Amino acid sequence: MENKSNDINIRHIPPGSCPEHRHQTRQGLFVWPGTWAPRTATLPCQGDTSKTASRLCLLGFPIHWGVPDLHQCPFVVETIPDLDNIDVTPENAMDVVEMIEGLLKDHPDLNCTELSTILKKLKNIVFISCMTPPLGEAIINIISDILESKSYLQHVTNQILDITEMVGDKMSCFDQTNYTLVASAMAISVVDVDLGQFQVLTFGVSSAAEGLSPEIYINKDPFKGTVAFISLPSALKYRFPQHSGAQPRVQFQFYGVPTLFMNNPDGKILNTYVVSASVTNASGPIKDLEEDVEVTLHHLTSNPLGKEVQCVYWDFNQNEGRGGWEQHGCRKHNTSADYTTCLCDHLTHFGVLLDVSRTQIDIPNEEILTIITHLGCGVSSVFLGITVLTYTAFEKLRRDYPSKILINLSLALLGLNMVFLVNSWLSSFGSYGLCVAVASALHYFLLASFTWMGLEAVHMYFALVKVFNVYVPSYILKFCSLGWGIPLAICCVVLVVKRESYGSSLGSESMEPLDNSEAFCWIQDEVAFYVSVVGYILLVMLCNMAIFVVVLVQIRHMRVNQPAGIHSGLLLQDLKGVSSLTFLLGLTWTVAFFAWGPAKVPFLYLFCVLNSLQEWSQTFTVGAKSRPKPLVRMPSVRSIKSSATESTSASSDSSQRQVSIRRPNLNLVYENNLALPLVQRNSTPLPHKSASFPEEGHCEGPSWQDGSHPRHRLPIP
Repeated sequence: MENKSNDINIRHIPPGSCPEHRHQTRQGLFVWPGTWAPRTATLPCQGDTSKTASRLCLLGFPIHWGVPDLHQCPFVVETIPDLDNIDVTPENAMDVVEMIEGLLKDHPDLNCTELSTILKKLKNIVFISCMTPPLGEAIINIISDILESKSYLQHVTNQILDITEMVGDKMSCFDQTNYTLVASAMAISVVDVDLGQFQVLTFGVSSAAEGLSPEIYINKDPFKGTVAFISLPSALKYRFPQHSGAQPRVQFQFYGVPTLFMNNPDGKILNTYVVSASVTNASGPIKDLEEDVEVTLHHLTSNPLGKEVQCVYWDFNQNEGRGGWEQHGCRKHNTSADYTTCLCDHLTHFGVLLDVSRTQIDIPNEEILTIITHLGCGVSSVFLGITVLTYTAFEKLRRDYPSKILINLSLALLGLNMVFLVNSWLSSFGSYGLCVAVASALHYFLLASFTWMGLEAVHMYFALVKVFNVYVPSYILKFCSLGWGIPLAICCVVLVVKRESYGSSLGSESMEPLDNSEAFCWIQDEVAFYVSVVGYILLVMLCNMAIFVVVLVQIRHMRVNQPAGIHSGLLLQDLKGVSSLTFLLGLTWTVAFFAWGPAKVPFLYLFCVLNSLQEWSQTFTVGAKSRPKPLVRMPSVRSIKSSATESTSASSDSSQRQVSIRRPNLNLVYENNLALPLVQRNSTPLPHKSASFPEEGHCEGPSWQDGSHPRHRLPIP
């Protein structure tokens, strides 16, 4: 066996080096020299030359630069306006994007100047650079962060749309034929098209929830959870660029933050996300298609009552170049509570507007009105409770009819205020049945309040105008049947005919727990609202105003017929009486009918303040009656009649009489009616007979102490 040895030559092979690299950062521009691996290069800081930055050249396949250590160097680009000093080149495009990302982390909400600077830099980057996947993802993330910030975007909407469009067009640098860039607030998809096999192309988006990135699917049917869907017709293939070498390509965009598109028509809001489609390298806009583009969008706010929706597209030329919504070329195909499908003859950015003109108020005024309303309802509830407790505790206060009517009106208003105050809290439980109950209770007490205001006016008419020839057996019992029965009947009809008229703004029987203070259970159906609320209230108000005018005329006649010399000092008292009548009859609610158009907000303020005083006026009535005053026996209509009439016998038959009646002194009737202001009595009261009245609800009339038993009349306290 022969052993042979070979010489082994061992020598050092250099591992290689990292090339020179220009690196633009917030700490300044660093030009890292070519460095052998694994060595560290050092450079002085641009902002402080006494300190250094270092960077390691790493071994690997291939050898590459590591992350630089810049912690000793101060920032050179401290604020967003400092970006104006940075020139964008193809080599430093990614560096500038990283600088913008760092600045946005420190200062996410941008003013107009900062927003303009960032968008200008992004546009330069997209224009001069080939769009690589990392660069494209970084740009989309920056735009998404801007959309989710509290920055005012209305004046830069077109700029943002142009930048995202350019990003999609520049994605031709990608190796893949189809590519999607996704961020939390938006997404872009680019699809290469085979003209020979092109039939229908669809784009769908799902799971666009807060904190989650949208999920994109191509050429799949929409499914539950889809928030935006667009289907392009086969006729689109005739609009692709026809010159040789151009790859037909379609770009889809999705925007999950509607605040970007705030140029809405009066009384309408964008109620969907926005989706768009365009053809890359097209020679002109794609419009007047032979087949319609079908767009299906999910409503951000459910629309179970069929409020008006409008299919629109974004017109870049509106509002002096800032852009706005236009509907020409788009029409509504069908709509439901949660979705609307539109048909359009062109490609652009699509959305759906919802008409909310009935409820729209700017946020600051809405917050102030909410505070005034809740404060007024709370204070009113206290005074209404005092009124009810006072009349309940003292039997003498509730013996007459005006007091009993006042108690019922106070109970109705107290129920209305209490249900209103707890409405939002009960709505937050998310129970559909509970919400229906709360909405129907609020409806009931509102109608009951107005019914008792109307009955108050009817009683006033009987007391001051229709004094004679009126007798109503079981007077208060009938009033209670009307005051509480009519509202109950109306609410029952609404529940039987269309129960879903009651609910919250969610409009769903499967309500989920809400963390929203704006949730409010009320009538959601416009027909039911205008018929059972607006129509009913308007009818009661018209009747009350008519009686109010008649009562004022009657008061005027009484003043004219008074003896001379007793009119002094009564003007202020009359004004107080008129104002008291206005509040008591609920005439201040008529202010709500003028709350529309430019005068809506001022009239709403006036409405909130005046109706808080309605309950105060009733409590003042309690105090007025509770004050001690000289004992004056108040005759009924029958006693007034017997003391103020001149009778002659026309027949010997005692059952047949002709009576000549003279008008009684209405000042006496007017004085003790708590629903009316006091007036001065004549110095010589009319003689009268004391009378005892039967229990409430009985049909017998009063029995006079002298044994006489007149025909039944309406007793006036």
